[in-house]
Amino acid sequence: MAYTQQQYQELQAAIAEGALSVRHGDRTITYRSLDEMQRILRTMAAELGIGAGAVNGCGSGRRFASFSKGY
Repeated sequence: MAYTQQQYQELQAAIAEGALSVRHGDRTITYRSLDEMQRILRTMAAELGIGAGAVNGCGSGRRFASFSKGY
């Protein structure tokens, strides 16, 4: 499924408020639990290419290699 940045932000705001329902345009989506919302938020973040730090505060989830000739 193709998610949008706006859907991601709306779900993130609903989680922050403690709400289980999110309104997307003319549709209202009601989730079963906070755990389900967080799982979908992580899925959205991965699809949108948003770092893991935006979801759970653990950093960007990226690692960069460094090389040296050793001189």
